Amino acid sequence: MIRTVISALVIVLWCIAPFYWMIVTAFRDVGFTYDTSPWPTHVTLDNFATAFSTKLGNHLGQAMLNSLFIGATVTIVALLFGISAAYALARLEFKGKSIVAGLILAASMFPGVALITPLFQLFTNIGWMGSYQALIIPSISFVLPLTVYTLTAFLREMPWDLEEAARIDGCTRVQAFFRVIFPLAAPAVFTTAILAFISSWNEYLISSQLSSDATQPVTVAIAGFAGSQPHVEPYTAVMAAGTIVTIPLVILVLIFQRRIVAGLTAGGVKG
Repeated sequence: MIRTVISALVIVLWCIAPFYWMIVTAFRDVGFTYDTSPWPTHVTLDNFATAFSTKLGNHLGQAMLNSLFIGATVTIVALLFGISAAYALARLEFKGKSIVAGLILAASMFPGVALITPLFQLFTNIGWMGSYQALIIPSISFVLPLTVYTLTAFLREMPWDLEEAARIDGCTRVQAFFRVIFPLAAPAVFTTAILAFISSWNEYLISSQLSSDATQPVTVAIAGFAGSQPHVEPYTAVMAAGTIVTIPLVILVLIFQRRIVAGLTAGGVKG
């Protein structure tokens, strides 16, 4: 028991330490960036002002709106297609179902770095470079396999009797899905939506090559930050921006942690 508690504390501290140091640095005066004190010293809010300073070329506010729009669009589209695909894989019998499931899972393991060059060439040829669709479509391809895999595992464990009872009462297959299956699958759908949004929000590799100044998300915007002092890397401003971007996600997960856990575990045990 003691070893378990100690191990858990070590893991928690290991995960929280970088986040804690980011917050401490975010509130530290730029002249004391490399202060090794583990406690907040020379506290200031100037770094947050620098993060939002358009005069310095830091468009964090616009970048956050871009990330919100991209993430919401990716999540909605991934859920629309993911729920349909997951239902087909879990509830229907057709030839090649295992092959389709394997291809979807394989797509999630395809390295993103191998897609940058062909996507860059493709979107340049059709005039999509720097547009929102150039960022949304690749993100959907990364998020969709996660959506399908998560929802398929849940729907596969749902008893068939519920759907059959609805069909006997006169519902079509579509009506049975929306009136019976979908409400019961709400925890898994909600969990998948949160994970899909976070995955899209954190994406950097593809966005760094395909976005423009007007469409770049927060991950790209922070990477190109400029500080109040020329020729000096603005670590404190970057940490302030990282804090601003991370805290909403942390709050979101803390508020809905019960739903997330319920969705991840809902289909894991038969009975």
